Amino acid sequence: MAGTKEIKTHMESVGETRKITNAMYLIASTKLRRARQELDQTRPYFEALRGELRRIFKTAYNVDSHFFYPVGRDAPLEGTYGCLLITADKGLAGAYNQNAIRVAQRLLERHPDTKLFVVGEYGRRFFDQRRIPIEHSFLYTAQNPTMARAREISALLLDGFDRGELKEIYVIYTDMESAMSAQARATRLLPLLRTHFAGVPAGEGAMTERFEFYPDVGAVLDSIMRSYVTGFIYSALIDSFCCEQNARMTAMDNANRNAEKLLGELSLQYNQVRQSAITQEITEISAGARAQRQKKGR
Repeated sequence: MAGTKEIKTHMESVGETRKITNAMYLIASTKLRRARQELDQTRPYFEALRGELRRIFKTAYNVDSHFFYPVGRDAPLEGTYGCLLITADKGLAGAYNQNAIRVAQRLLERHPDTKLFVVGEYGRRFFDQRRIPIEHSFLYTAQNPTMARAREISALLLDGFDRGELKEIYVIYTDMESAMSAQARATRLLPLLRTHFAGVPAGEGAMTERFEFYPDVGAVLDSIMRSYVTGFIYSALIDSFCCEQNARMTAMDNANRNAEKLLGELSLQYNQVRQSAITQEITEISAGARAQRQKKGR
């Protein structure tokens, strides 16, 4: 059995670890609160873009655009896909990173001809260690998601899409459904289905109100779609960042609870060992005193 010195050293070590995990919990909670505020501020703009796309398709449903499937078609396209995978730069966030990576692996198994675009050092190291090629890695984006970084990512993806090098583009991110629930999901970003924005079933007539588009509806749709792609990527970055911090808070809270439980067990063990040592000392003193009395009696 360990002595009091070893147990006390162990308790001090656990106490120092608890201080670190508690500090990480507080940092994650602060980052989560700020990220939620940014997400709430950007969602109205994103929803406004969706509203404008809905207005366009209600007015001119059959407008031609390479950002959308042709009317009446929704089958997967043949060719090279692009996959934007959003992970964290660090671990210590439960299963947050592994869940997103598993979704990416399923996409690669289903369609091997896929180019990976990775956000986050964790994801980059994972695929590098397995010698899976990465088309582009975006550094420092996971810990600092900004609109400028979202524009950089969307510009690269749109360039490949416009040139026909990428037939479909997917975004794999973690969606924070609620404070207690998060789900890693793969969303096809391009091309999109018109029915997602039309608001009326395919084949029905357009709205009676007519809108004027300058210079033409195709140019307006092209401009809005580029902003829409940037907004979606930015929303996915912020959403994933919120999920990362929430997962880290949960992991650090569990670590704090385990540390407190371990400290309680160690404290009990320490008291038992100390009491046992005290009892042993008293027993030895009593035995020595009894031996001295017996010696004097003889």
